[in-house]
Amino acid sequence: MKKQIIPVARGDGIGPEIMDASLEVLLEAGARIEPLFIDIGERVYLAGNTAGITDESWEAIRQHKVFFKSPITTPQGGGFKSLNVTVRKMLGLYANVRPSVSYHPHVPIKHPAIDVVIIRENEEDLYAGIEHQQTPEVVQCLKLISRPGCERIVRYAFEYARAYGRKKVTCMTKDNIMKLTDGLFHQVFNEIAQEYPDLEHEHWIIDIGAAKLADTPDLFDVVVMPNLYGDIVSDILGQIAGSVGLAPGANIGDDYAMFEAIHGSAPRHGGKGIANPSGLLLSGVMMLLHIDQSDVAERVHNAWLKTLEDHVWTYDLVRKGKAHGIDNYREVGTSDFAKAVIARLGQRPVELKAVTYAGRTAKIAKPKLTDVRRQQMALDGVDVFLREGKATATELGQALERLAGPEFVLTMISNRGQKVYPGGFPETFTTDHWRCRFKAGGSQPTHGAIRQLLGRLEQQGYEWIKLENLYLLEGKRAYSLGQGE
Repeated sequence: MKKQIIPVARGDGIGPEIMDASLEVLLEAGARIEPLFIDIGERVYLAGNTAGITDESWEAIRQHKVFFKSPITTPQGGGFKSLNVTVRKMLGLYANVRPSVSYHPHVPIKHPAIDVVIIRENEEDLYAGIEHQQTPEVVQCLKLISRPGCERIVRYAFEYARAYGRKKVTCMTKDNIMKLTDGLFHQVFNEIAQEYPDLEHEHWIIDIGAAKLADTPDLFDVVVMPNLYGDIVSDILGQIAGSVGLAPGANIGDDYAMFEAIHGSAPRHGGKGIANPSGLLLSGVMMLLHIDQSDVAERVHNAWLKTLEDHVWTYDLVRKGKAHGIDNYREVGTSDFAKAVIARLGQRPVELKAVTYAGRTAKIAKPKLTDVRRQQMALDGVDVFLREGKATATELGQALERLAGPEFVLTMISNRGQKVYPGGFPETFTTDHWRCRFKAGGSQPTHGAIRQLLGRLEQQGYEWIKLENLYLLEGKRAYSLGQGE
């Protein structure tokens, strides 16, 4: 049977050793793949390519559509953007699938019944990476949430649950605070849930939801979240389930897919030969299922389970075992762990639940989107952000009221989101960054009137640093209110 070419990145830190170990197992198990090694990551960054990936590597990934990647190191500072984020967004890999399963008692943990899949939105939220230094005292990071992005990931979560025989989908947001961004995610979740009456659905505020996941994970099944929450919670859940080193990940789009462990490159452990390759190996199992090699996926996964069952452990699991008073284990390094799995190919676990994949590969339907681009938006005012380090809130407010002109009325000034004028408290701490809200003074505001307002501000020596137009969407307010508005 013809082998499928798979672009492979060996990565940085512990990446090369865990990739070599994982590939050795996959190939020994009969995976019908041909690795095509590409160069990405730290070495490419340091050679002057700020993207961390060459055009040749991009072309290989785009041609073959499936990418198997070890963790890479993104240099801190210097304007380098995360290559993980770049690949996910460039290829439309909107769904990050991160299963967490407990293997108790053979990996001893406090919660023996974990079987949760985190479905993390992969392209938006704060991971858009749009940041600005706005004043000497204030920097900003934009949180971008789109309706299409919400619909794609939420529909994927419900489709995944249905395809894999799951019973419930949980959404987690912080929409009691971020009422528009997280509010949109929650709203879309509620809308789409109605299309899946065969599945339970529920919503948790992220802080208490994450606490519940850490305390009683058996209450959850499939959990869908915006990008940042999903990244954090899946790492926590992976560690609670035994070790973040056991946790695999798949990044899925309509046309492309990337498979990687959820942990980082751990450069302090690189080259020592002690890292646990399990997360990457199980990501390889997910890859085999994706490319319709379920027979090999089942063979590898069961051999790996048998290895855990026989207490052949890398250092992270040994540390966990010692904490629970277990001493009947054999500690091995990365390469020897792979060899232990290979020695058990064809075997199935006795106490841990064996997997059965052959002939049961689930295909996720491509999610459909709602077209809202024709909805009417009407200008309702403008938030002008000013840099001003000398005036008090009252002094600034009184001056801006005189500059609002006949087109606008100054309705509020806030500082770091807290209303400080009118009616602010002198005890409220303020910085040099002010949001000044101008609403229509009578007639419908125009962009020309906003330009005239900015001109008046400039003439009086005020430095405006940013604008946010205020809109009504289909006649309803589409911006957050300040306190008392």
